[in-house]
Amino acid sequence: MPGWHDATRRLQDEGQFQMVGIIQEQHPGRARLFMQWKGMSWPILVDSLNLLNTSVVPQTLAIDEHGIVRLINPDKDRIEDEFLSQRYEATPAAEAMPPGEATIPRPTVRASTGEWRAYGHYLFRWGPPGGLTDVIASYDHALALDPDDGPTHFRLGVAHRARYDSDDRQPDDFRQAVEHWEAALDIDPNNYIWRRRIQQYGPCLNKPYPFYDWVPTARAEIAARGAAPLPLGVEPGGAEFAEPAQTFVTGDETRPEPHPGNRIYQDPAELILVEALTVPTRIVAGSSTRAHLTFRPNLQRTPTGTTKPRTWSSG
Repeated sequence: MPGWHDATRRLQDEGQFQMVGIIQEQHPGRARLFMQWKGMSWPILVDSLNLLNTSVVPQTLAIDEHGIVRLINPDKDRIEDEFLSQRYEATPAAEAMPPGEATIPRPTVRASTGEWRAYGHYLFRWGPPGGLTDVIASYDHALALDPDDGPTHFRLGVAHRARYDSDDRQPDDFRQAVEHWEAALDIDPNNYIWRRRIQQYGPCLNKPYPFYDWVPTARAEIAARGAAPLPLGVEPGGAEFAEPAQTFVTGDETRPEPHPGNRIYQDPAELILVEALTVPTRIVAGSSTRAHLTFRPNLQRTPTGTTKPRTWSSG
């Protein structure tokens, strides 16, 4: 994006065309921070579900004032010579384009895969706050009818991770997200968007570059300009900062017990819950993986060991 922004800044300033970005980020707030850092103020649209069905980025589209795509992946010279120099007339198809998406009713029990999938898309984008459980249920219905639907596996993973990042999170949401992303990639191993989502939380060896190592630099430089960095809804974690590596250290030595005699306090009342996940979840001999450990208070118990009346809602 910065390259295109710099190359076309004069044309933007002259009002000859408007830049618009579409991102497939799981956490779009990070794109907002990146835009602030680079001084880019044009609109960014969010397509976390990848409803564009693109398998690789970046892609560049030249769209005329009537919403018609005229060029795909042009360079800057073609933008000026073949796009901006042309005058396009409205077409009946362009004039008939709907202004937005109508309300979609909940499908019946006999609904098709496509109907459940479309309802899940609708709820994710336009549903009420806290409605991710219904989104997940809709995609589950779609997959029950078509288990080999790669895009729905990917989108179900997006919904599970979104709920994991919300106040309505369920204990297994992160694992479910990774497993559905892996299922999608098994169906289409050439899809970069799906592969990146796993790499984002996976080992250094499988990353083309560190995805979010720029965040501390961006915040520091924005603050140095006298501005407040835009907040992030979800902070990047260790795996998302990890530098790619070409090798890793192996060994079979036995490590000594770090605390002989169990002198560290134990947790016999299970007051702390540990969620353990490896990304990828399937580990092949000689390959690498990234372990995620999340420690959370067990809300089912009190410090005295008695049960506290609280349950997880079903998803």
